[in-house]
Amino acid sequence: MNVQLKELFDIIGERKTIDYSITADKLSEYGGYSFASPVAVTGEIENRAGVVTLRFKTVFTMDHTCDRCLKEFSREYVYGFEHTLVRSVQSDRDDYVVCENNALDLDELAISDLLLQLPTKILCRDDCKGLCYVCGQDLNEGKCNCS
Repeated sequence: MNVQLKELFDIIGERKTIDYSITADKLSEYGGYSFASPVAVTGEIENRAGVVTLRFKTVFTMDHTCDRCLKEFSREYVYGFEHTLVRSVQSDRDDYVVCENNALDLDELAISDLLLQLPTKILCRDDCKGLCYVCGQDLNEGKCNCS
């Protein structure tokens, strides 16, 4: 979703509500991730005292394979984000989102943000015991006979 920001940058007090979904075809571009649902994006962009702030929340479900026991499962994620938007930046500060030509590709920003939030180790549950390294028994289902 491309958001035009000219009025938001120019008019103090201006607001824009965000409420849309990033579709499966757009998400398929990000290989290695199995999105089980579209990504719902809700929030707002607001100019308060000349500072343009983007606040949004993403809600989505992903299909995973547990890193310890190899069981397949789905998990819903909800993440919130906040960014300061600027037309240009004079220094090397990376805490601003630069919106060239008064436009913002919200899909790219939202997907980038949520991928950075995902855990690096995916477990079906926090206390997953995994598989026996000798016989392959799922230790969540019971003990094995290995010594």
